[in-house]
Amino acid sequence: MAFVRNVDKGFFPLDEELELLPGILSPHGHESLVRLACWMPFKKAVEMFEDLLGIQVSKSLSERYTEEAGAAYVSLQTAEVERLEREMPPAPAGADKLQVSADGAMVPLVHGQWVEVRTVVIGEVQPAVEERGEWVVHTRNLSYFSRRVTAEEFTRLALVEIQNRGIENAKEVGAVMDGADWLQGFVDYHCPQALRILDFPHAGEHISPIGAFLLGEGTPEMKGWLTERLHQLKHAGPTGLLTELRNLQKEHPDEKSVVGNLAYLEKRENQMHYPQFQAAGWPIGSGIVESGNKVVVESRLKGAGMHWTDEHVNPMLALRNILCSDRWKADWPKIAAQLRLQNILKQSQQHQAKLEAKAALAASLLAQALPVVEHNSAQSGGEPKQLVAPHKPSENPWRKFKFGKALYQRPCLPNN
Repeated sequence: MAFVRNVDKGFFPLDEELELLPGILSPHGHESLVRLACWMPFKKAVEMFEDLLGIQVSKSLSERYTEEAGAAYVSLQTAEVERLEREMPPAPAGADKLQVSADGAMVPLVHGQWVEVRTVVIGEVQPAVEERGEWVVHTRNLSYFSRRVTAEEFTRLALVEIQNRGIENAKEVGAVMDGADWLQGFVDYHCPQALRILDFPHAGEHISPIGAFLLGEGTPEMKGWLTERLHQLKHAGPTGLLTELRNLQKEHPDEKSVVGNLAYLEKRENQMHYPQFQAAGWPIGSGIVESGNKVVVESRLKGAGMHWTDEHVNPMLALRNILCSDRWKADWPKIAAQLRLQNILKQSQQHQAKLEAKAALAASLLAQALPVVEHNSAQSGGEPKQLVAPHKPSENPWRKFKFGKALYQRPCLPNN
């Protein structure tokens, strides 16, 4: 039952016993509203919430509840990373064959600013199956971790998901990614034992400019040349292709498209042995993270007219991660417990602040009630003179007590 609570602010022990969350909604209503807001824009979530549960709430309430829940989960994961770094517990058992892929996607902030969100996807590699005459490898049971942070901080925080999936104890790990330096650092940090595979389409992006230089951008001749080289790379490996490109460099030593892209591919030659990778049952594309960017990040944070404040990006990403990883039922109780704990701490701080304010006021009133003593030996022959302020009923402090009116008020007598 998703009833609405309508009570004054305060601390109620029964709230904790019933596991009520801060705010006006029941636990089920609170969870339902947040979950809907993770799937769709806040306005649509409010409309759906009313249609399903018959409860009217504001769009701002939906935003606040969702952001608070996401921030609570971010704090939980950050605390878990700190615990893992401090205690270094053994990792759980991993799957036989895991794929790790990471990449970035851009999301819009307010005032027209765009920022990068980084995501790592981990999944279990399945046996190859034949589709349309080719053997294809799929990766299932995907889980996601996303943050809007620097590459260095992302590498550190992703430990919570790396540990959760048991990467350390997996029998085999394949890191299928593009060749960005931060991604190679990510692999070095978390799974140096992983087999590194350069995303095949990404390799093609560094071959295509060479063909454009030789035969013209977008020409039929260029497209045919590129198709042949990609087929050669996929089925014969990088040796023959790199030899051809080195000869081209000798013919065009000053051409940047040849020199730069050849250097990129040579540096990653060991990551382009695609025939061996496919024979061993590995995927050669990082499609799981490309689709992850769309499903986890862009479908909720990059809709038409959406602009986010920077502090609200990570809370929404955290909720999208557990939603798209099919962990909502397992992780929402953790979020709810964190929200209740934060509320108790907040109420305790407010209560302590009120006690301190009352104590300060009481001390002030006591100081005003004490007699005023004036030391003037010249006027009183050395004896202290006691001065008492005149009695003014209308100025009695208890009538101005800010925590409530006096229980007794002098009655107003009728005019004669």
